[in-house]
Amino acid sequence: MTMEKQVPIVTFRTRVRDESISGPNPYRWEDKTTDDYFSGKRVILFSLPGAFTPICSTFQLPDFESLYVEFKKNGIDDIYCLSVNDAFVMNAWGKSQGLKNVKLIPDGSGEFTRKMGMLVAKDNLGFGLRSWRYAAVINNGVVEGWFEEEGFGDNCATDPYGVSSPQNILKCLKAPAFA
Repeated sequence: MTMEKQVPIVTFRTRVRDESISGPNPYRWEDKTTDDYFSGKRVILFSLPGAFTPICSTFQLPDFESLYVEFKKNGIDDIYCLSVNDAFVMNAWGKSQGLKNVKLIPDGSGEFTRKMGMLVAKDNLGFGLRSWRYAAVINNGVVEGWFEEEGFGDNCATDPYGVSSPQNILKCLKAPAFA
């Protein structure tokens, strides 16, 4: 569960709302770096196989959103959800979920996921390369807690979920050994 690993240096291509742009799609491209997300704060990063997928949309993302205040009470500054999906998909998913607290990070090319060692093939589901389901507590860019689902590997026949659940991470954060 504990790990001392620096997060990889990556630039993410994001789309942000820009009121100066008229029309039905008032967004512009904005590059965000690993430092933008992780420097100077303690965060939860959770990564999952894909936006709009059943476990991710029904349990994992909504539960992190609803437990946000509890995480803040336990020393977490931000919660990020990362997926190997592009910025358009991640923005649409966030809108459909009515997110207010959890911030979505698009890893469209899978570069961050690959450098974290978590890129797997999900060709058996027609997904291509995606992230294995995991979560991490990251303090100023250093992984201090690691929550990886069992069975890591290409084309896994199951989609394990529990270790990286917000309930499990919150329980660990509250434990005296973790703090």
